[in-house]
Amino acid sequence: MLDAAWLALGGIAPYIPREFLKTNPVMTFIRMIFAWWHHATFGTLFTTWWSGTLVGSDQFGNRYYEAKKSGRRWVLYAGTVEASRVPPDWHGWLHHTFKEPPTVAPFKDKAWEKPHQPNLTGTDGAYRPSGSLLASGVRPKATGDYQAWKPE
Repeated sequence: MLDAAWLALGGIAPYIPREFLKTNPVMTFIRMIFAWWHHATFGTLFTTWWSGTLVGSDQFGNRYYEAKKSGRRWVLYAGTVEASRVPPDWHGWLHHTFKEPPTVAPFKDKAWEKPHQPNLTGTDGAYRPSGSLLASGVRPKATGDYQAWKPE
């Protein structure tokens, strides 16, 4: 079994998922090899350890890296791998729209901007307009201004 001391000695402790030490390490390691949607794969973690430089992190706990030689940029997600969890400033940096990361040259928030939210589709926080069956469980009555089409 792998333990925290072995991982710390190997120098890869900052790169592994936080739950690696909390759950069964063997199952977590197998998930790292085959299931990319839970965490970064073993190959991504190795590349991060071998050639990545930590640039910064965001309010969601995602960590952003840049390759030492090639300038390639990537993110290690905190939790489920979901691209909508990347804020706009970090998205611009990842796609080479901005040269400097938000830790060096932060965005100036506009007064009309709302805080970034990940995609909430499929969660309790999803938008449900009035009339949606999921909004309140009761559909409102028809207003009477609708006439069904009848073929002639």
